[in-house]
Amino acid sequence: MEHIKQLFKQYCKDAITDIETIPQSGGDRVYYRIKTAERSFIATTNYNIKENEAFLYFSEQFKKCGSPVPEIYAVNENKTAYLQQDMGEASLLNILEEEGFTDRVYNLFQKSLLALAGLQVHGDSGLDYTYCITSSAFGKQAILSDLLYFKYYFLDTLKIAYDKEKLVDEFETLSNNLFNTEHKYFMFRDFQSRNIIVKDDAVHFIDYQGGMKGAVQYDVASLLWQAKANLGDEWKSSLLQYYIGCLENLLQQPVDKAKFEEEYNGYVLIRLLQVLGAYGFRGLFERKAHFLTSIPLALQNLGWFMQHKNTGLGLPEFERLLHLITADEVIKKFQPVKASSDTPLLVKVNSFSFIKSGYPREETTNGGGFVFDMRGILNPGRIEEYKKLTGRDKPVKEYLEQQTKMPEFLSSVYAVVDISVEDYIARGFENLTINFGCTGGQHRSVYAADAVARHLRNKYGVKIVVNHIEQKITETKG
Repeated sequence: MEHIKQLFKQYCKDAITDIETIPQSGGDRVYYRIKTAERSFIATTNYNIKENEAFLYFSEQFKKCGSPVPEIYAVNENKTAYLQQDMGEASLLNILEEEGFTDRVYNLFQKSLLALAGLQVHGDSGLDYTYCITSSAFGKQAILSDLLYFKYYFLDTLKIAYDKEKLVDEFETLSNNLFNTEHKYFMFRDFQSRNIIVKDDAVHFIDYQGGMKGAVQYDVASLLWQAKANLGDEWKSSLLQYYIGCLENLLQQPVDKAKFEEEYNGYVLIRLLQVLGAYGFRGLFERKAHFLTSIPLALQNLGWFMQHKNTGLGLPEFERLLHLITADEVIKKFQPVKASSDTPLLVKVNSFSFIKSGYPREETTNGGGFVFDMRGILNPGRIEEYKKLTGRDKPVKEYLEQQTKMPEFLSSVYAVVDISVEDYIARGFENLTINFGCTGGQHRSVYAADAVARHLRNKYGVKIVVNHIEQKITETKG
């Protein structure tokens, strides 16, 4: 935080009125929104220097060609932090979820595709692809890597029997076929509605640092087939035709639509599988609830694609597996149990002090539950400025999230607690108690209790009572 403040002061003399941490998504970058009386800025910290250099270079080049990307204001000496333009807080996905499939939302998708085509074609001109984080081009090896990513982090977790050598051979064949596409320019790589920021009905792009040279169809597939967006087939088809028209205008020559769409369908499949691999890694291995809950949507998306689109694969083992993993019984495995209005389960989450009050008394008839000792996590209470604060105050929360192993600890807690919550909901149990203890019952235990209560409420919809014993706070949620 101090490094961020120093960087800001080097750029701007205005007094900072507030700094808030923006929730992370999949990467290791940490974002902050810095506010002054007149303006707001985004600051980013990231110790992956190559990734930062890619983002900074691409931003500079794309800004020159008129693409809607943020302006970079300042970079620290070792390139671990930078200050950029604040494009706003509302993503295209946010607006879609709030408004639904309205004319305004459709128009925003059109604006996004028009700007995408411009960034792909104009951004490619004279671009130094040696700045790319991994491969400079989305070639055969990169396509094969996406397929193997899907294989290791998702397909293999299902423990379905298959011919491994035959499948890898078919991956090779598909990679070779898709590599020979005609239209290769800058490929955004993660062009989804979450990375499109909308302000005053204008669209702006973020998170393109993973880009490389590649087929333009990949980015269109990423946007139109995003599981969370859940666009209907009519929108997907008409928006694809709109994009082709934009591309023709930029290139000033006609596009072979039949060939373009055939290649597009191949990249739709690659993107859907890459996303499933990412969800598998972030959800099944890192235990991040957001990604776990996205798996059923992604599988339904893939299943619809397999039923309605002509892939022209001619890859029997691969197609057999794709039909197997999109079967209803597989999708149901990833759909979490949800509490209903009739579910009797009440989860009590307590924070307490081992020294002051000791273990909370268990008052339910069945007893049991969990007690987690938070004293293995660095104690914010040892820092003078945090002594009078609690685990609900923003500075303490940021310290625990960024300076301690609290995220790893809670990831393990979620994995253990979720098993009991799902079982208790299914069996009609009435009570489950989860206790978090630390030295004073003020910082670590309070933060952890709130985090677990929020996790269980969001994932399962269960009724929860949170009791911070030393703070004398009791709250009922749901």
